Amino acid sequence: MPELSHRRRLLVLAICCMSLLIVSLDNTALNVALPSMQRDLHAATSGLQWTIDAYTLVLASLLMLAGSTADRIGRKRVFMAGLVVFSIGSLLCSLAPNLELLIVFRMVQAVGGSMLNPVAMSIITNTFTDARERARAIGVWGAVVGISMAAGPLVGGLLVQSVSWRAIFWVNLPVGLAALLLTLRFVPESRAPRARRPDPVGQLLVIALFGSLTYAIIEAPDAGAGTVVPFAVLAVAALLALLRYEPRRDEPLIDLRFFRSAPFSGATVIAISAFAALGGFLFLSTLYLQNVQGLDALHAGLWMLPMAVPTFLCAPLSGRLVGSRGPRLPLLVAGTAMTASAVLFAAFDAQTTGAARLAGYVLFGIGFGFVNAPITNTAVSGMPRAQAGVAAAVASTSRQLGQTLGVAVIGAVLASGIGSSPYRHTFVSAARPGWWILAGCGLAVLVLGLLTSGRWARRTAERTAGDLEPAETRAPVGATGRA
Repeated sequence: MPELSHRRRLLVLAICCMSLLIVSLDNTALNVALPSMQRDLHAATSGLQWTIDAYTLVLASLLMLAGSTADRIGRKRVFMAGLVVFSIGSLLCSLAPNLELLIVFRMVQAVGGSMLNPVAMSIITNTFTDARERARAIGVWGAVVGISMAAGPLVGGLLVQSVSWRAIFWVNLPVGLAALLLTLRFVPESRAPRARRPDPVGQLLVIALFGSLTYAIIEAPDAGAGTVVPFAVLAVAALLALLRYEPRRDEPLIDLRFFRSAPFSGATVIAISAFAALGGFLFLSTLYLQNVQGLDALHAGLWMLPMAVPTFLCAPLSGRLVGSRGPRLPLLVAGTAMTASAVLFAAFDAQTTGAARLAGYVLFGIGFGFVNAPITNTAVSGMPRAQAGVAAAVASTSRQLGQTLGVAVIGAVLASGIGSSPYRHTFVSAARPGWWILAGCGLAVLVLGLLTSGRWARRTAERTAGDLEPAETRAPVGATGRA
């Protein structure tokens, strides 16, 4: 990629953030619309889970393929294709006549979405080559998630209240078109110096692993063991086959050597934990506010603001801290705040009183605001720039996998707890185990943030980078800052 002026780099960052905005806005707005969709499409709890997880599942399965393809054939080209497919999928979702087709069209959306965020992050990584400048750019990227969390519930609630849940998908069309035209005009093409070969076997194993695992979790409360167990066995078999097959390839879909780096491995597990907490948090909160408290979509969206605003404010601060002091402090703040939030709901039934619910939402927003920048920066720092797309895609895959598992596990726990009892009477007690699971996710962020951000961890990153590519073509390990 040619060296760009500061102003042009900022413009590229803004264009990339537009893609993140429509993807994130779509997800957060959709959560507020779930009860309306449930009534309109006569969906059970598992149907609502699939509306979210069909998207995140396909996204998680294809992100690494999209990242490696973009490195091979051109990041701008793949990014533009993603914008087109995502916009078409959004239009189809708005026209879906039933739940089954809505789930199918959400999967079309996800195919496009898989070509957006990891590719955009790869473009940003190759545009902002200075370590501190890149960390700040990633902080802005994280702030966009906060914007979507703030605007998504409000926009979604307003659209559901005044039009219908279908209008949520219309928002993506003008933003997607604008991003497409700006990308065509201002984003330079870039690709890896040496093309990586496709890995169709690895890709199929990833799809089998994620798909069978998610199906087994979501259907466990309603389907018998005879239905669920074969899918659980398939997930284990796919994982073992992946671990055996990938190291034998010269250019694997997933380069398992990445995971020799403690910061990279930590960032991967932290991403899964943090986004599992986000997915479960939004799922439980939305259903409680609308189906138990009886709030309409707009007022439920307003209740999300105490979580969204701190995320928006803390994300750029986290990016600056990562650039100047390293990832440890943001991760410790994130893990502490997310754990405290979930414990409030699990141990003190915070959702039943306004002040405690407000405190829980604010704490979760602070935690989630601090967690995104260190995940992304640690994942790409020290890795060869030729594999920037793959490294960013692994981090993005971890996020989507986490959100998929969060909705699947928390939804399954909730459905098991409610059973055939009256929904409003049993929701709080049925949700309590789910909140404890979310507290465990926050604790994982805290502990792993502490363990994988010190000197020992940085030395493993340096050794891994040396194994992957000669030092003269490597991204600076110092991008992770000091502990």
